[in-house]
Amino acid sequence: MSNPTITQDEIDAIFPKVAEIIADALGCEEDEVAADSSLINDLQAESIDFLDIVFRLEKEFKVKIPRGKAMEEARGELTEEEFEQGGIVTDAGVEKIRAYLTEVPADRIKSPLKTAEIPKLFTTETFCKMVIREQKGA
Repeated sequence: MSNPTITQDEIDAIFPKVAEIIADALGCEEDEVAADSSLINDLQAESIDFLDIVFRLEKEFKVKIPRGKAMEEARGELTEEEFEQGGIVTDAGVEKIRAYLTEVPADRIKSPLKTAEIPKLFTTETFCKMVIREQKGA
């Protein structure tokens, strides 16, 4: 599974549209949607909103973002057992998440991390990267 390099220019190119879609989906102002905004912690998104946002991004950018793909990519080559045990992400798993979610400040990715809390880490930039990865056919 390749993880193509994504440049800041590529992110900057689609960020305004992604921010507009997120603001629209969450009913907030566009200027509240920063690249590093946590959709859940900062913008009060709920998991159902993620589906709406992904659907809108797919429609806007003509890509297909498979459900659970971010988690799969974050896990990389680790098996499920190596990645998490009893709903808690392992140290190796936390390292993988830090490497995958480079846009998330490392201090937000704390161990112990519950698997269910991973979506709380997702930022506007995370969604930009999802779109770009799909555009590159990764």
